[in-house]
Amino acid sequence: MAAPMDLELNKAFTELQAKVIDTQQKVKLADIQIEQLNKTKKHTHLTDTEIMTLVDETNMYESVGRMFIFQSKEVIHSQLLEKQKIQSVKEAEDNTREMLMARRAQ
Repeated sequence: MAAPMDLELNKAFTELQAKVIDTQQKVKLADIQIEQLNKTKKHTHLTDTEIMTLVDETNMYESVGRMFIFQSKEVIHSQLLEKQKIQSVKEAEDNTREMLMARRAQ
């Protein structure tokens, strides 16, 4: 009678252990993604701050692939602001997803 109980406990333990490992991997991946988004967000903010200190007549070029396109200061500024907004939305979506996954696990 003890042997079937031990087998069931062992099976449940291995399943639980697999879930823990999977969850830890997902958490690490989410942390890496959040860190990358934060770095990109900070870089975008610093770039925008530097661009705003320049004179309006300054020639500016946007990198597109392996070439550069002439753009006005306003266009580049608006693109950087849009990029910051998109990153904020992605971060909020990731946080919401994490909360939902945590609740489902409970």
